[in-house]
Amino acid sequence: MRKLHLPLLAALALAGCGGTQPSAAISGTPSTIEAVRQAPARIVSISTVATEMLFAIGAGDQMVAVDSLSTFPAEAPVTDLSGFEPNIEAILGFQPDLVVLSYDPGDVMAGLEAAGVDSLLQGASMTIADTYVQILALGEITGRTAEAEALVDSMQAEIAELAASVVEPDEPLSYYHELDDTLYTVTSSTFIGEVYALTGLVNAADPADAEGTSWGYPQLSAEYLLDADPDIIFLADTKCCGQTAATIAERPGWETLTAVSTGRIVELDDDVASRWGPRIVDFLRAIVAAVNSVD
Repeated sequence: MRKLHLPLLAALALAGCGGTQPSAAISGTPSTIEAVRQAPARIVSISTVATEMLFAIGAGDQMVAVDSLSTFPAEAPVTDLSGFEPNIEAILGFQPDLVVLSYDPGDVMAGLEAAGVDSLLQGASMTIADTYVQILALGEITGRTAEAEALVDSMQAEIAELAASVVEPDEPLSYYHELDDTLYTVTSSTFIGEVYALTGLVNAADPADAEGTSWGYPQLSAEYLLDADPDIIFLADTKCCGQTAATIAERPGWETLTAVSTGRIVELDDDVASRWGPRIVDFLRAIVAAVNSVD
């Protein structure tokens, strides 16, 4: 079967619809995909983000199954397929003509190829530009090119509008983004950090991984945070770990934090804050609202 390399094609398409052309080798873009002679009619998505992207470009009616964590949008055909341990036999049971994955433990794509099924691997985006490339690649492979370009245009416009709506404070505001209740967080070098940077916020965790040894995901100590004293705390562990403004305030010593004493604790939807799909606009909107609410 012939291989079609999509990163460069998607990058060129992105440049053509008004975006900045990213490198064809950036992490998180599709590496290879089997050439599809016509738009696939039976798509299986083993990727929560790809599921959201596919529905957003109007390819929902082409999808026959998604993994167990692809619960958005509500009409997604959720199954017990695992995104962490993709099972080739289980996937083939849905008779797909295209499988989209975010992770391959080593033999899934090869197994699908052996079965004559086309596949597309899209790993985690490292930048917002990566997200646009992935959307355009999905549009190309599903016959939804126009819809994908329209979605990218819309996202770019909304993101630019939201960024422009930020009210600049007298002094730069700092923030802490909590991934879980063991104090894992993100730095500005991550995709999430790039979204925050659009609002001018300063990441309180950056000094904790100045050398990048934690790949932008350091685990902080309570002492570190008490010393950093962020102006705003964003909780991306409300679902996974049941964290709220109330539980944060009950942590020993945290009542002295500026974010706690001023009530600047933002409870995020874990999924929206961790997925690099179309809902990054909603994520940014929540951040902008928090920044603009600071007196």
